[in-house]
Amino acid sequence: MSPTTNLSTAYDSAHGHVTFLGAGPGDPGLLTLRAVEALAGADVLIAEPDVLDVVRGHARASVSTPELTVVDDASTAAGIPVLRDAVNLVMEAARSGRRVVRAVSGDPGLDADAGHEMLACAAEGIPFEVVPGIAAAVGVPAYAGVPLRDAQGADVRFVDARTASERCWSEVGASDGTVVVSTTLDAVAAAAGELVAAGRKPDTPLTVTVAGTTTRQRTWTATLGTIAQVFKQGKVLPSPEGHRPVIAVVGERSAPAQRDQLAWFESKPLFGWKVLVPRTKEQAASLSDQLRSYGAVPHEVPTIAVEPPRTPQQMERAVKGLVTGRYEWIAFTSVNAVKAVREKFEEYGLDARAFAGIKVAAVGEQTAKALIDFGVKPDLVPSGEQSAAGLLEDWPPYDPVFDPIDRVFLPRADIATETLVAGLIELGWEVDDVTAYRTVRASPPPAETREAIKGGGFDAVLFTSSSTVRNLVGIAGKPHNVTVIACIGPATAKTAEEHGLRVDVLSPEPSVHRLAEALAEFGAGRRAAAVEAGEHVTRPSERRPGGRRRRTTT
Repeated sequence: MSPTTNLSTAYDSAHGHVTFLGAGPGDPGLLTLRAVEALAGADVLIAEPDVLDVVRGHARASVSTPELTVVDDASTAAGIPVLRDAVNLVMEAARSGRRVVRAVSGDPGLDADAGHEMLACAAEGIPFEVVPGIAAAVGVPAYAGVPLRDAQGADVRFVDARTASERCWSEVGASDGTVVVSTTLDAVAAAAGELVAAGRKPDTPLTVTVAGTTTRQRTWTATLGTIAQVFKQGKVLPSPEGHRPVIAVVGERSAPAQRDQLAWFESKPLFGWKVLVPRTKEQAASLSDQLRSYGAVPHEVPTIAVEPPRTPQQMERAVKGLVTGRYEWIAFTSVNAVKAVREKFEEYGLDARAFAGIKVAAVGEQTAKALIDFGVKPDLVPSGEQSAAGLLEDWPPYDPVFDPIDRVFLPRADIATETLVAGLIELGWEVDDVTAYRTVRASPPPAETREAIKGGGFDAVLFTSSSTVRNLVGIAGKPHNVTVIACIGPATAKTAEEHGLRVDVLSPEPSVHRLAEALAEFGAGRRAAAVEAGEHVTRPSERRPGGRRRRTTT
């Protein structure tokens, strides 16, 4: 246990308590364990807008999140909030006896406003603690593949260009160590000029990283003397986003040859790819996590909605049969089937104990997890392929000596295939094939998403069944011709081709995780080809032509 875990419980609740918390440079995975603990116990969460999404998911649903007010007209016009009212919000919440988490980007120790707020707490006797975070000046270079020190152990100096004095520039200009400059995109060239004027050579290597540690990260390599030209030629500037914060690293350790070998984050196979995942939110969760591990930005669009069966009597009889001992087995082929049975149990006042004496099978890991959450540990999960065919591979044949009952309860969707039913009958089992839920086409996604699908805003689409192809095209239109189409199997690919789509990636196995792996392999091959040809690595959406491609069925 962290020595600070229960620190706040020692204080008088009448005085409240404040945790000044560093949310890191942008990647939610960089939050510390202590930060997660503090967020879970917060009554009030006061966060800068750029880190609210990073920390909000770790707080309770009931947490209060007062909004920081923009009070500067010039900053309002530029889209930059000035957070001078934060101290008032913090003090007001703490005086009411509540636990307050004040979240800032990077590390609180490097945030001048946080220091001011700490002094205000101290002046009123309000107890507070500090949870350090990874500073952007350290975390961003690490994600950009720019180590700040090496075996030679040169000095590292940190400079905030917005507040740096002439003396500060003179000191870092006279040094031959690494300089990490916090500035904005449109002020990088001016900072480079300050360093050259202070004595740094114009050919000193320089890297500039924007949106560091996020999948929007982009890094440019240049020298102090060429960075302005690089931005101009690359049409980086002028830009309305010139106010965006960046981290610039000056010194030999930022040399392009070294960064090419160390840029681990931007070299991920799907880095920055916007990938459409047309599944229900519950089904998409683990797949989206896997895509993020490859550097992608998953966008979940439900194409199927789940509704109760039109005639519930069959399901009601089957659930009653579970209780009266009608079945030897119950087989769950989806998370939705587990949900349907669970809801029917709750309707009758039953719980997981009703499964006593019944063998339970799950088609795969996600379905098994849903059962475990229900309090039921499945007796059978496929050891190989997670599908109906894989389940049949491990399903025991009916044996009248060892199986007192020969019947299986199979709750499933109204459009499910007959593979499992036929296989169980062949193994000697009687099957009660029951419609537990209906799948219907979901409502269309927002207009912005529909336009992105048809206009090439997505880099790839993962189709996990023929129905996801039909439903996505039905509710949102055909994906643009530059979008990479990835399908889970031949049947899904055939449906995609029938809808005029070219299939670029086909999973070697009917598994969503193998499908994601196959897309990552495709992305890695595409990246390698660009590097070998000496071309800039681009995403599919960055090369979209003006018109849509018409495909022919093969």
